[in-house]
Amino acid sequence: MKWFKFSQKIGKTPVKNIIQIDSIDKDLKNRLWNAIVDIFKMDDNSGYNHNLLSNHIWATFFNETKDMIPNGGYYTFIRNWFFEKSQWYEIYDFIEYLSLLYSNYYRLHNDIQCRIETRIDFCGLFNLIFEQELSGYRIIDKQIVPITSDVEIESINMALTNTDKYKSVNQHLKTAIEYLSDKQNPDYRNCIKEAISAVEAFCKIITGKDKATLGDALKEIEKKITIHVALKDAFNKIYGYTSDTGGIRHSLTEKNIIVTQEDAIFMLVTCSAFINYLKAKMEL
Repeated sequence: MKWFKFSQKIGKTPVKNIIQIDSIDKDLKNRLWNAIVDIFKMDDNSGYNHNLLSNHIWATFFNETKDMIPNGGYYTFIRNWFFEKSQWYEIYDFIEYLSLLYSNYYRLHNDIQCRIETRIDFCGLFNLIFEQELSGYRIIDKQIVPITSDVEIESINMALTNTDKYKSVNQHLKTAIEYLSDKQNPDYRNCIKEAISAVEAFCKIITGKDKATLGDALKEIEKKITIHVALKDAFNKIYGYTSDTGGIRHSLTEKNIIVTQEDAIFMLVTCSAFINYLKAKMEL
């Protein structure tokens, strides 16, 4: 629960109202660290099991050799790095790594397993912190992406769930998320390509045709339900945005569309929503 001071409620001290995109303030950093300590039991009193976990982080995240224990021990090194030496984007790298570590904890040494609290919703907890502290990022499918709307997150997560049994569709969506979530070199153009490819792959499943397009899927749906003309036209125009001669899916030319983060997020969310729509309508 996010607690607001009495002085904030009556306007005497400010409440944060700026989304954190290129930085992490003290409040956000402290809450992230506290969550990490709570989940992974990372403190100086955790003993042998704690050392195994910290050793694993030392060797796999920091890529250091296991025979070189840092001064003060692993925990002290990790904490010092987190608060004193890391860049804001490296902290997100670390949380993304821990998300993967948490989801795969059962693959680790048995002694490490017992140090991880399995009843905690890792992504839910960190997304709540991100939301309350106005971070411009969220965790989706164990990756941190620049999305601030809960509706957008739910749409993408639902599409991933809806396509879990359809390998090709699911892989396109996951790849789109990877392109979007690359904090050092995001690839918005390929994010959109993969999102559209996910829709096309789903269309092929619906129609049973290897060369099915969005238009084919809409015609197939119209055999069972009525689609408003305006809605059908909107879907076709969005598809056309990516497929015309200067569109996203063609080789780069001087006439190419300049693709921004906002474009990529919009298309990923829209394509996810459309896949959810098709799934519901066709009752696959």
